[in-house]
Parts: sequence; C-alpha cells; structure tokens
Amino acid sequence: MRKILTGLAAAAVLATAGCGGGDTGSGSAAPGASSGTGLSGPLTVLAGASLTESFDRIGEDFEAAHPGVEVTFSYGGSSALAQQITAGAPADVFAAASPATMKTVTEAGDAAGDPVVFVRNQLVIAVAKGNPKGVRALADLTAPGLKVALCAPQVPCGAAAEKALDAAGVKLTPVTQEQDVKAALAKVKLGEVDAALVYRTDAKAAAADVEGVEFPESAGAINDYPIVALKNAPNPAAAAAFVAFVRTEPELAVLTDAGFQRP
Repeated sequence: MRKILTGLAAAAVLATAGCGGGDTGSGSAAPGASSGTGLSGPLTVLAGASLTESFDRIGEDFEAAHPGVEVTFSYGGSSALAQQITAGAPADVFAAASPATMKTVTEAGDAAGDPVVFVRNQLVIAVAKGNPKGVRALADLTAPGLKVALCAPQVPCGAAAEKALDAAGVKLTPVTQEQDVKAALAKVKLGEVDAALVYRTDAKAAAADVEGVEFPESAGAINDYPIVALKNAPNPAAAAAFVAFVRTEPELAVLTDAGFQRP
C-alpha cells in the first residue's frame, strides 16, 4: 500500500528511513512497462503541497507500471522540503513549486542532473461557497473586517501572492501566514478566514467547500514547477524513472485535469 507523509513531521520519518531496495533496471525504462522493468524497492518523493492530489494519482499509476516499487510521498512547503534535502534527509525525487526553492537544492549540489519544469500553476482567491463577502478582485481583500490568509513569504505560494499584490498596488495585512498552500486553504474551509490566496489547483480540489475567484494580476505571478532526481537517492533507477513518468502524456493529463498548466 503506497504511503503518504505530510508536512514538516515528515522530516523526522525521512531522517530514519533506510536505504531503498535494489535497482537492477534502467532509469530510462519506458513508463507503463510491465514488472519486467526490473525496478524495485521503496521510492521517496518530496513534493510541494499543491501537488498532493495529482501525485497521489500519479503514484498509483507508477506503482501499477512498476509493481516492484513502493512510492512514499512527503508533501509540504517547498522551502521546508528543500531544507530537509540539504540537511541530508534521504529521498529520491524532489518536485518543487518554484525554481527558487529548487535552487536551494541545486546550489547545495544535491540534484542529479538539471531540474526540468513539468507544470505551472496560477493563483486564485479562495472564498467560501457562494462568495458571501462578494470578493471580486484583490482590492476587495482590504475591506474592513475581512480576514485573509496568505502563505508565508518564503513559501512559493506566498512569494507569488506578494508579487500579485504588488502588481495590483494592494497593501494587505493577513491575519495568518501559513507554511504551505493547503494550510492556507484550510483556513477558508474551516471558516476561520474569509479568503486566501491559493493555487487554482487547490481551489479546484476543494470545490465542494470553496470557490476560486480569478484575478488578472495572477497572470504575472505564475509559478513553474521543476522536478529532479536527487544525487544521493537511495533508489536512483526508480527516481529517474519517476521523473520521466510524470512527463508522459497520461500523467500530464492528470496534472492538467487538476488545473495545472503545461510549461
């Protein structure tokens, strides 16, 4: 059964994780191949929180294509995950929500090769169903008494939010700054805030509880998502295969169906 680790608590688990199993297959094995690919053992993927729903599905597809591999995901703020990698946490693949957070890993010499951008993502204003506060634009977020959540500035969704707000000339004081986009969205879902700047994909995944309000400034604050196999990957063959797998047409369709954009 594929395992999923979430948030910063994953650091403690990753720090004690054993090395992956054998990797007798080629890292360039064709995605969708049968169990004859030779890939086996555990595969640990660290990914930005906004990839949760899509990567859960892609992980299932990868395990179906490579029955000898067990995929474990650790989701969280990309900046925190990058710090875990540079601190030596054992992992095979890193999928970041921005080039800036990926740069932390590449500059530390922890990437195996060059990262490749596989999708892009854009912000929306998440509000409660029915948009009871009538939020239509970024300027509406400054209305008296309106409570807004943002991601922390060091997190990719927070950096994108700052860029969009600056472009709109909007000065905003959030009531909370969260460490990943899922946490910011949860504040809206729980009714603790009236609005939050989150990715379009996250609002779409939570469509039963929230609505995503589009705004033009988001077009100038789109985040590229790079992915890379890690230099000290315990399972380098499976790591290379997974990086290739997410860029195949069936898996790109999973991502675009979730609201991601092709690069």
